Amino acid sequence: MTESPSFSARARPAPVRVRVVLFDLDDTLFAHRAAVDAGIIDHLRTLGTPYRVTDPTAEVAFWHQLEERHYHRYLAGELDYAGQQRARAQQYALRHGVEIDDDAASAWFAAYFAHYVGNWGLHDDALPCLDALRNELPGVRFGLITNGDSDYQLRKVDTIGLSSHVDHIVASGAIGIVKPDPRIFEHACTLFGVSPREAAYVGDRIDTDALGAARAGLAGIWINRAGVRTPAGHAIEAAQLGIRQIASLLELAPLLAA
Repeated sequence: MTESPSFSARARPAPVRVRVVLFDLDDTLFAHRAAVDAGIIDHLRTLGTPYRVTDPTAEVAFWHQLEERHYHRYLAGELDYAGQQRARAQQYALRHGVEIDDDAASAWFAAYFAHYVGNWGLHDDALPCLDALRNELPGVRFGLITNGDSDYQLRKVDTIGLSSHVDHIVASGAIGIVKPDPRIFEHACTLFGVSPREAAYVGDRIDTDALGAARAGLAGIWINRAGVRTPAGHAIEAAQLGIRQIASLLELAPLLAA
């Protein structure tokens, strides 16, 4: 597929004054992918034959594919939250020649999930980023906007020690609006009592996060840790809306203070 050139982090100036910085949770502040990678390998090693791990990279890649596929089915309303977990477990087991019913799939996923939780943590640049923002933008406040079940996301925030750093957590499961719907970003701004132009939003998905926020009037910032090129289908709109791109959260404070 043809890809467009990367767009510049300086495509547009920052808002007049950023009073609130909002973040996505998974793979932005919270090191979700790393926990998934370690969690699925730890789980498979407890299962033994026929789940013998010969190519960890391939096993991890397939598990991520299933997560992407079935989690988006949940967001689209095709499956409930437990249903997408069972679907992932059943399809993964079939990869290894094992058929499991719904009850067995729930138990399989629960065992995996315990390993996943055991590997929870923040990205190394998360807390330094918040400290730098406080220094560069005195009085700045922080919040989260996350797609997913509210109780589950709150559990993550508490476990990784992020609760004391954020004033508001907006979870799609609690309000019935899913990113990239502009209303979820507008709702967060209302909670903070700021206009969208006074807020910035940072997320690891250009479509769900950066473009969704920018369409609502916030400064949309795409954290592209892997350095992937801008998808051709999003490049023009990203340039028009002034999406910024960063490779590390350590770049955020200088960008917003510029």
